[in-house]
Amino acid sequence: MKKPVEEIVAMEWEMFDRVQNLGGRAPCQNDRDTFFIMRSSQIAAWSPAMRESYLNDLAAAQKAGRNLLSEKYAYMMARTAPEEYARICDRLPPRTPDKERLIELICKAHVAWQEALARQYPCLAGRGRAIRKEADSAAVTSFETYLWGELATYSLDTLERYAAYVAGLAREGVSLNAMILQNMVARYGYGSAEEAEARLSGGGADITS
Repeated sequence: MKKPVEEIVAMEWEMFDRVQNLGGRAPCQNDRDTFFIMRSSQIAAWSPAMRESYLNDLAAAQKAGRNLLSEKYAYMMARTAPEEYARICDRLPPRTPDKERLIELICKAHVAWQEALARQYPCLAGRGRAIRKEADSAAVTSFETYLWGELATYSLDTLERYAAYVAGLAREGVSLNAMILQNMVARYGYGSAEEAEARLSGGGADITS
């Protein structure tokens, strides 16, 4: 029997593999290993309550014939390709005011954490996406908008658990983004983010995406 993290990422991969892009299949859809590393690094840093609720979201979506990964990329187009988004938005589940409020709270915390990581690990975290939504364009999708689109696919229950977890970590002075980063570098064989930063600053392979 699969563990919750493995089960979640396997279900996500099945959806990701079926995403239909306007320009054809994206190269990342053929890179299962990187997908599993990145997504498992994130999901493993969540609370058990979050994982349980999100697993329910995925199962409900499968039963209803929905692809949450396709919906994520579609929501992101509201900021990166608004004209195209206007043509498809009526096919997406609407974001309720309660969901919008929670999404903004969660995004705000993650953006602050990500900016702190970029300052602490300029080679490791700084090589990824532009962080804030102000950088969005047809060619650029920011970290904030990528997260915003993903959160829009979560149920209200999952978002409530997510917001509670984020608030708890913030009170303790703990960065969820730092937890995710540590999980990621460990999966690439590094002992710590500091070790990975030192290797990358010396010209090692880029492990961010």
